[in-house]
Amino acid sequence: MAIRNIAKNGDAVLRKNCRIVEKFDEKLHILLDDMAETMHKADGVGLAAPQVSCLRRAVVIDVGDEHGLIELINPVITYRSEETQYVQEGCLSCPNLWGMTTRPMKIEVEAYDRNGKEFSLAAEGLLAQAICHETEHLDGKLFIDIVEEWVDPQQQAEEKR
Repeated sequence: MAIRNIAKNGDAVLRKNCRIVEKFDEKLHILLDDMAETMHKADGVGLAAPQVSCLRRAVVIDVGDEHGLIELINPVITYRSEETQYVQEGCLSCPNLWGMTTRPMKIEVEAYDRNGKEFSLAAEGLLAQAICHETEHLDGKLFIDIVEEWVDPQQQAEEKR
């Protein structure tokens, strides 16, 4: 496994649509392992393949809950609840930027695992937020495109004192 460089806002790769994964082979497994290691090293909860300059429809997520590390290949969100959550977001590709977004409280996603087996997952709260955030990366979208209100990190740190 290896730590990969994370593309930063302004890098053209972040604004491109990713290609569907067709081969579930060792190359994909290495990508997923590297993405997970890179995400954990950067203290993130999710990472999409374009963030490590790979235009494939693959994401890894670990929000620290009972699901552990989740790998989603060719994910498609099939359900979004009408109930929403107004949440703070950041992104490893947009360091030091934080903003408030509205996300569905619950979602369902269909995807494939690293071996090509199809599965579905129901998620709510932070996990639903992370899945929405990461799958948007696969279509060249960043959270900064939907921020409703920016959060000043310095002000936020002062409020926590």
